[in-house]
Amino acid sequence: MGYNLLKGKRGIIFGALDANSIAWKTAQTVHAEGGTFVLTNAPIAMRMGQIDELAKETGSQIIPADATSVEDLDNLVAKAVEILGGKIDFVLHSIGMSVNVRKGRAYTDEKYDFTAKGWDVSALSFHKVLQSLYKADAMNEWGSVVALTYMAAQRTFPDYNDMADNKAYLESVARSFGYFFGKEKKVRVNTISQSPTATTAGQGVKGFDGFISYAEKMSPLGNATAQDCADYTITLFSDLTRKVTMQNLFHDGGFSNTGVSQEVIEKF
Repeated sequence: MGYNLLKGKRGIIFGALDANSIAWKTAQTVHAEGGTFVLTNAPIAMRMGQIDELAKETGSQIIPADATSVEDLDNLVAKAVEILGGKIDFVLHSIGMSVNVRKGRAYTDEKYDFTAKGWDVSALSFHKVLQSLYKADAMNEWGSVVALTYMAAQRTFPDYNDMADNKAYLESVARSFGYFFGKEKKVRVNTISQSPTATTAGQGVKGFDGFISYAEKMSPLGNATAQDCADYTITLFSDLTRKVTMQNLFHDGGFSNTGVSQEVIEKF
């Protein structure tokens, strides 16, 4: 059941790949709440996924864009405003990639060309998105930008590799750019630190299945699913959270504040 929380609001959703992805679930939930949006992803990711199905389901247009290209992002923002018929109210940045992880390189044996590429895609792209929106004055007042992160930015999860560094940078961008966007445009910028989630990207991390089971046992409420995250994201896009900005918001069933659980004690 929808609440019409986003009725009349317009946005851009980055990173929908397939039905497992948080961006995909968010797009469906935004649609159910009355919002309209354009979908975007890198051309190579679009070939791998099923974004056309999502566009058809939600009545949305797709604008291919490489999130590391300022030219592509400027074009995306201009076209989105044109297609949607006005300024933007919400943006979801759901992008992450580590070449070192894909190539099986340990954190202590990074290939720095791989590191730079992953940082550009996963973290610096967020600054580029925000800057394109800011310079074009493309956001409505009280608009909301959300990026997805993970608590490896604060704590060590060895197999998360250089993505942990990328997420730390991403969260810093949200705070730093959030100040200027809030002060000058009344636009909110936040990150959601999500539970380990069985997305296509998440399952590429070594030992993921074991860790998602561990997190489930550690979290008083259990892991937050992709749909749970979509629902939470909607609240941040809505007018109900107008004074929430520059925050890293843990959405993990209580994992981040739990030292140890009875289930974990019994396991070991």
